Amino acid sequence: MKKAELFRHVIDYFEVTRPFAETELHYHNSFQLLIAVILSAQCTDKRVNMVTPALFAKFPNAKSMAQASVDEVREYIKSISYPNSKAEYLVKGSKILVENFHSEIPSTIEELTTIPGVGRKTANVILSVIYNQPTMAVDTHVFRVAARIGLTTGAKTPLQTEMQLIKYIPTDKIPLAHHWLILHGRYICLARNPLCDKCGLTEWCKYYRQKVKTEK
Repeated sequence: MKKAELFRHVIDYFEVTRPFAETELHYHNSFQLLIAVILSAQCTDKRVNMVTPALFAKFPNAKSMAQASVDEVREYIKSISYPNSKAEYLVKGSKILVENFHSEIPSTIEELTTIPGVGRKTANVILSVIYNQPTMAVDTHVFRVAARIGLTTGAKTPLQTEMQLIKYIPTDKIPLAHHWLILHGRYICLARNPLCDKCGLTEWCKYYRQKVKTEK
């Protein structure tokens, strides 16, 4: 099967089964999403959603968080992974937003990555979700699912995965495809024990074909 054909089948499947897909992080504005995504690094969305209501109630915008101390912010996120580093990111990042961007969330990857705690993946999430730009954020789920299905071949880094995916996914579908792959990895194509019996992509999946051959 040609790569373009595989992508078409996968996109068609998700358009039917997940016509509406979005981040599971809870937020009410672009500042809150940025903070939530930074906190979600190596941490579950569920855990992040448990701490952000109180955090956002105390620090509703960049100005209020920029005026806080690192210790104060840490108290609100201490159950999150790497609370010390992330508290510093949030305070320093908020100061940069206030001083350099008038408290607005930047709309380019170059500007976003000047903010502490924001790498390419986080920047791509913001650009995709907030600005509907055709950016593909590659986390562990996207990296794993894309390789298993066969959408990517030999990709060793998130950037290589990103470049291979956006080559074949229509531009207008890239923001949605990011969520398709994440959610599929989170609930079906699990890291240790993928639920192949509940997956509608087995007909085209490289991993499933190899699994069936191995079990025979």
